Amino acid sequence: MKFSSLKEISDLFEKWGSHNYAEAITQTEHAVQCAKLAIASNSPSHLVVAALLHDIGHLIDLEVNDGKEEFQIDTEHEASGARSLSSVLPASVRLPIALHVEAKRWLCAQQEGYLESLSPASTHSLKLQGGPMTKDEVKRFESMPGFADAISLRQWDDTGKNEELGGTIEDFHHILTTYAEK
Repeated sequence: MKFSSLKEISDLFEKWGSHNYAEAITQTEHAVQCAKLAIASNSPSHLVVAALLHDIGHLIDLEVNDGKEEFQIDTEHEASGARSLSSVLPASVRLPIALHVEAKRWLCAQQEGYLESLSPASTHSLKLQGGPMTKDEVKRFESMPGFADAISLRQWDDTGKNEELGGTIEDFHHILTTYAEK
């Protein structure tokens, strides 16, 4: 799937955003919380948009599989999500999205206590995604463009799972529209 407009992204959130994804919150709630965390961190707009859309690959999976989730294989939602946005958003948004799973693997290998802090769903998916990085993988990842942005995004991803917070994708329509026009 490749988006040709921001409306198609909104439509996908409208259709599948109320779906929970092995967490206690919906896809939309998680996306909005991550974007709000990026804003609270005074992040540049490309990271706010990346935080909002980082898990769009999960919504694409739901669309392609008629609402059925896959929990026993790595669907590589980060790659499909980043690719799907290539016609509507710049690489500065897509790169952190593409790398946010690698950032989880890096944090597990490099940050003491991080692995134990993951939610059960993130712990399960980590096993499917290759587990903590090896020393060679750590070096390779640290040398990649977008490394720091991916780490920031991943930390918001881990934090943005609060059942008490709300919001909608439409709350970010202005920044999406403005950023897509750049």
